Amino acid sequence: MRVLVVEDELGILEPILALLKRERYEALAARNLEAAWKAFLEGEPDVVVLDVMLPEGEDAGFRFAMDLRQGGFRGGILFLTARDSLRDRIHGLELGGDDYLVKPFHLEELLARVKALARRNADFKGRLLQRGPLEVDLVARRVTFAGKEIVLSPKAFALLELLAQNPDKTFSREELLERLFPGAESEAVLRVYVQKLRQSLAPWVVERVPGGYRLGKP
Repeated sequence: MRVLVVEDELGILEPILALLKRERYEALAARNLEAAWKAFLEGEPDVVVLDVMLPEGEDAGFRFAMDLRQGGFRGGILFLTARDSLRDRIHGLELGGDDYLVKPFHLEELLARVKALARRNADFKGRLLQRGPLEVDLVARRVTFAGKEIVLSPKAFALLELLAQNPDKTFSREELLERLFPGAESEAVLRVYVQKLRQSLAPWVVERVPGGYRLGKP
């Protein structure tokens, strides 16, 4: 599950990212709207955690949310802001927000709200992905193989999740690097995680085909 956090204050952004990654979410970060659009277009997230006041203006987050909804985005939007007036809360929800959390906040509460939005979105997409003995639970962030739970690193889980959500699609090496390993200098890092999945699960799980990789069949 992919979560985009749009927050310009590093003291708030970094703990959120650390928490999400610890929970095995694929966490993307942006500190302004330009970076937010870039991250969003590289791979549509399931949940957007969105500050209202950004460098582009005090209502920039509201505008971003409105643009996302007008563009057809159906994932969860959680506003995270110091603006706590009833008017602002109502305005954010009317623009298409799903939840509204006021600063200061507890990280545990933020995580619970993200999980709730992720669960709703996963119910829309399909909560449990299965192929043969492989099961990927998008909400619980759990992978089981032949009934045994397998613990994966966040990046390995993100790679498996992407392949499992698109079981008949071949992803080019370039596309996988851009979506999962931005900034990587070579495709060696991709090969490492492909090998990790094959070792942790089964050699057939990630199939190399002309043009790239796809989810294999037992």
